[in-house]
Amino acid sequence: MLGDFTVQVRAESDPATVGPVDVVIVAIKTYDNASAYPMIAPLLGPDTVVLTLQNGVDNVDQLAALYGEARVLGGTTYVATALEASGRIVQTGVHRSIIFGEVFGARGLTPRVEALVAALSMADIEVRAVPDARTPLWDKFVYLVPFSGFTGAARLPIGFLWSSPQARDMFYAAAREVSAIAHAEGITLSPDRWETLQHYMDHIPHSTRSSLLIDLSQQKRIEVEALQGVALRKAAAHGVPTPIIATLYAALRPWAVGTPQA
Repeated sequence: MLGDFTVQVRAESDPATVGPVDVVIVAIKTYDNASAYPMIAPLLGPDTVVLTLQNGVDNVDQLAALYGEARVLGGTTYVATALEASGRIVQTGVHRSIIFGEVFGARGLTPRVEALVAALSMADIEVRAVPDARTPLWDKFVYLVPFSGFTGAARLPIGFLWSSPQARDMFYAAAREVSAIAHAEGITLSPDRWETLQHYMDHIPHSTRSSLLIDLSQQKRIEVEALQGVALRKAAAHGVPTPIIATLYAALRPWAVGTPQA
């Protein structure tokens, strides 16, 4: 844990008042993409980079469709937080890291990636650059689709589920479904992905809740479409069977825009 601290920030409701910047970091919930992505335009200069750290694997493509592949970097963050009130963020877990890099073109550890790593490191952010950011995006997707799905569907922190051998088996089976989708997409996962996933899950604090579960408990919208929904659509495109993910999606989809109304 990092303890309590206050950060004084300059916040603007209209990005046009800010003007062009060096880097745009996109860390919004994916269900706001359609309304938020167009707001990036006034922030772009000739060399502005757009880095998305959002959940899911298709945000980079959405941004590239709007602003071009050359601008877009992709990454993922492992952090457990919850928005308790306006301007108040509570840390709900111990992990806090960012992994990012190029996702289009020749990839590799480019100068702009290395410069951004240096800037983030100066702010005491645990950050790691990779030559191909598609790998960490899908590494996390393999974990997050079942993690958010099971904790959300059960309305329970992971510890209650992990005490059940049946739940553990179903979790890993769902992760293998996502892995099969990645393979069909031509994505190479980290060679030790299953070892690191097992170690992570065996040592995760039992009280850890997915952000999807936190949003459910607060009757907010949830990222079911960017997670289980995207997995299902990609699986269907490749003919990959995903019975567990399909079940989780069916259970969570009615809550996509908040508490279902009668």
